[in-house]
Amino acid sequence: MNPTRAGALRVAVLLGGRSSEHDISVASASAVIGALTELGHEVVPIEIDRDGAWSLPGAPASARAALPGPEVSAALLGADVVFPVLHGPFGEDGTVQGLLELAGVPYVGAGVTASALCMDKDLFKTVLRDHGIPVTRNITLRPGDEVAHPYSYPVFVKPARLGSSVGISKAGDDATFRAAVALAFSHDEKVLVEEFVDGIEVEVGVLGSRNPESSLPGEIVVGDHEWYDYSAKYDEGGMDLLIPARIGPGEAESARACAVRAFVATECEGMARVDLFVARDGTVLVNELNTIPGFTGTSVYARLFEASGVPYPTLLERLLALALARHDRRACLSF
Repeated sequence: MNPTRAGALRVAVLLGGRSSEHDISVASASAVIGALTELGHEVVPIEIDRDGAWSLPGAPASARAALPGPEVSAALLGADVVFPVLHGPFGEDGTVQGLLELAGVPYVGAGVTASALCMDKDLFKTVLRDHGIPVTRNITLRPGDEVAHPYSYPVFVKPARLGSSVGISKAGDDATFRAAVALAFSHDEKVLVEEFVDGIEVEVGVLGSRNPESSLPGEIVVGDHEWYDYSAKYDEGGMDLLIPARIGPGEAESARACAVRAFVATECEGMARVDLFVARDGTVLVNELNTIPGFTGTSVYARLFEASGVPYPTLLERLLALALARHDRRACLSF
């Protein structure tokens, strides 16, 4: 465990963003801001609206800018640490992380490379395969490619670089498959077609840096929904999370090990939620890795660590400590 730097910190929390996950980010950030304030830290919220304009709370429209203006820049540079609570493109994909690297300020979570890599599900799976980590099978389509796949129906079709199940479809025949591909291409220029896995969907949280730790696995139960789509994730009563997951001890250990291996292979730091499947034959397959998971006190990531003995306030403190430790570590490098 990394030690927490003593004393209250000035924490700039980035929220909102340009992606379709803007509202989810705002909800997550509200919980983070409330908890950090209760812990005694000074919190400076910085909002990015759907048009990409940055502003401080209560700022007039004239103060909003497509890039951080003088007031926002001063808030970022004056922070002890920045906590990006942004989901999807233009926030979770390395773009904001690059800006913070240029500004030279400590920030929570994965760096530029890991953020960009894990956002791109095609490249993410390529790296994991190269490391011998089992992943769900897929093909990748680009504009102009034949709209076809080698798998039996059903298949899942998704944009390569989006989150929260936006633009994802489950296709059961050729007609729905073609419609699903068209929908996915409306969100991204690269589309994944994934083989259906008959098994249990499992989530594992990862926390740390050089020697990360994993949470207990949790099982996603979608109730009346056919699969874990946007509605199941965010509608009231759309899903349930069972901790621990209803899998055997060996499968649970394999899921935790695969989650940590994926975290390390992609050079993540701070936090991640790893989505896996446990197939009927007991095979564990990594599907995705989310570098900035939903972050309310009742979000999956927080609940996984709560059940693993790390309550929400402690989780936040450890993430701040990890961000500061990384910044101190990298400050010793010669560029």
